[in-house]
Amino acid sequence: MADIDLREADPKFIKELAAQPGGEKIVACFTCRTCTASCPISIVNNKFSPYRIIRMALYGLRRQVLERDFIWLCSSCYACQERCPQGVSITEFMTLLKNLAAKEGYAPAGIRAQRDLIKGHGRIYPLDEFDNKKRNKIGLPSLPTTCGVVKELFPEQ
Repeated sequence: MADIDLREADPKFIKELAAQPGGEKIVACFTCRTCTASCPISIVNNKFSPYRIIRMALYGLRRQVLERDFIWLCSSCYACQERCPQGVSITEFMTLLKNLAAKEGYAPAGIRAQRDLIKGHGRIYPLDEFDNKKRNKIGLPSLPTTCGVVKELFPEQ
């Protein structure tokens, strides 16, 4: 991991996170490392450390937390959250970071590709008339090839 430059710290970042669902209890974390010790991902990949991510967020290192790919490694297994002595909702906090990273354009290419498919077709797998013919052949009903409701989820920016 690269050196951390605290001159880039944004003290408002942790307040922003704490004000959102999933981040309410993050300031109660005293970085005891129980979360990392319980994490199955940190065992196989030392890039992922809930303790380190939380500490970086507490320091206000917005860009360093959101732009790095390690936040996307969380498998949402809840092991960290179940063992946290302070009752911090770590899994929800990781989801909050992922959502914020995606919103600010830091999502990995695979996540962006899925978003674009959903935005364009309403689903990850585009459906066309050929697919509907195959569905009808085996007795399944046809599905719409587009989904207009999705536009409400992805307002133009």
